[in-house]
Amino acid sequence: MTTTPLTVAVLGPGGVGGLIGGLLARDGHRVVCLAGETTAAAIARDGLRVRSAEFGEFTVRVEAATELREPVDAVFVTVKETALAAALDRLPAEVLGTGIVVPLLNGLDHMAVLRERYPAARVVAGTIRVEAARTAPGLIEHTSPFAAIELGANAEPDSPVAEFAEQLRHTGLDVALREDETAMLWSKLSFLAPFALLTTRHASGIGTVRTEHRAELLAVLDEITAVTRAVGAPADAQTLLASFDRIPGTMRSSMQRDVEAGRPTELDAIGGAVLRAADAHAVAVPTIARLVHDLSESATR
Repeated sequence: MTTTPLTVAVLGPGGVGGLIGGLLARDGHRVVCLAGETTAAAIARDGLRVRSAEFGEFTVRVEAATELREPVDAVFVTVKETALAAALDRLPAEVLGTGIVVPLLNGLDHMAVLRERYPAARVVAGTIRVEAARTAPGLIEHTSPFAAIELGANAEPDSPVAEFAEQLRHTGLDVALREDETAMLWSKLSFLAPFALLTTRHASGIGTVRTEHRAELLAVLDEITAVTRAVGAPADAQTLLASFDRIPGTMRSSMQRDVEAGRPTELDAIGGAVLRAADAHAVAVPTIARLVHDLSESATR
C-alpha cells in the first residue's frame, strides 16, 4: 500500500464530510473543503473542529474554497441530495480530471448524475453509516459509536480504490469493499428508508418507533424487503429488524433533523426512490406510500 499523503476534496463539509475531512487531515493528508463563501471562510480561519466519543475531540487546519481549482486524488461528495445540482458547480469536470469521486448521498439517482457529469473520473458508489451533524460552520458533532463506509469496488489489493480504502482505514474509519454495487446501495436504502420515514413521521428517536410503533415498523420492513429482492439485491426482514433493535434508541435521522430545522428534506431521494422501484417492479408498498404521502403533505402546510 502506498503511504504517500493524498489530496482530497470534500464537497459539502457538513456532518459527514466534515468528519471524514477532519480524520483525513489529522492523519496527514491535504484536505480541501468546497463550500459557500461563509462556510469556506469560517473553515479557512478556524479549521475543522470535531467532537466525537469515538475519535476524540480535535481541531485540524485544512484548506477551503468555493470551487475546485486543481486536480485532486479523490473527492467526497457529501452534500444533501436536495443541494447536489447547485453544489456540482463547485466541482468542474475539466479541473477534477481522473480523480476518484465517492458520493456518500442518500438514495440512488445521484450515481447516474455523477457518471454523466464526470466521465473521465472514477465514480465509485459509496455508503456510510454514521450519525454526525454540523452544529456551526466547521464544527462537527459525531454522536454514533460507529462510522462505517462501504465502497462499490473489487478487493484486488493493488487497485486504486482498494489502496484508497486502506488509507481511509488508517484514519480510524471502518471501510469495506463490495463488488455488487446494487446490493450495496440497496442494503443502505433498505435500512435508511424505514429509519428516516418512521423517525420523521413520529418525531421521535428509533427507540420510540420500535416500541410504540412496532407493528408499523414490521410492515415497512416487509415492504422494503420485497422491493429490495425485486431489484435483484439480497434482503431479509428479520435481519433488518435485528439491526433496528441493536442501535441506540436515541438515534434520530437526518431527515427528522431537517424537518425540525425547517430545511428541505430528502424525502424524494429516500422514500421516492423506493416508490419508483416498487412501481417499476409491481411491488405493493402501501405503508411506505402512506408515510411518504403524509410527510409530503406535512411539508406543504
